Amino acid sequence: MADAALFEFLHMEMVAELWSHHYDPGPGGQKMSLSVLEGMGFRVGQALGERLPQETLAFREELDVLKFLCKDLWVAVFQKQMDSLRANHQGTYVLQDNSFPLLIRMASGLQYLEEAPKFLAFTCGLLRGTLSTLGIKSLVTASVASLPTCESWGVGDSS
Repeated sequence: MADAALFEFLHMEMVAELWSHHYDPGPGGQKMSLSVLEGMGFRVGQALGERLPQETLAFREELDVLKFLCKDLWVAVFQKQMDSLRANHQGTYVLQDNSFPLLIRMASGLQYLEEAPKFLAFTCGLLRGTLSTLGIKSLVTASVASLPTCESWGVGDSS
């Protein structure tokens, strides 16, 4: 649990730092900040990929690599598995996480939905870097249709 919280706080600080000091409100400034975050994620993904057990590096099929990302890598980074993996059998895969930890704490609403891409760029790079280490050239994009919601807990008097 402490590792997850540390990672979330570190990620929030990276995003905040890039947006506070290097952010130009125009489209070029936003692209630059997203590119920096994606590049950081790519380097971390490569490092993770290099530390994988040798049997992991011997995947024969792309689909096996993607299954590994959805299960093992996602658990190592986010302490949960990806919710779903779909393939169109033409080289396009859709990985879906309905309760993505880096977005779960954001409030819902259109104004927050517009902020979501900056919280996804690092993870796109992380996936692309890991795939690169496993020998797969890829283009990783993220989209958010709606923000995940926090679970609510009811607290009542037990008497």
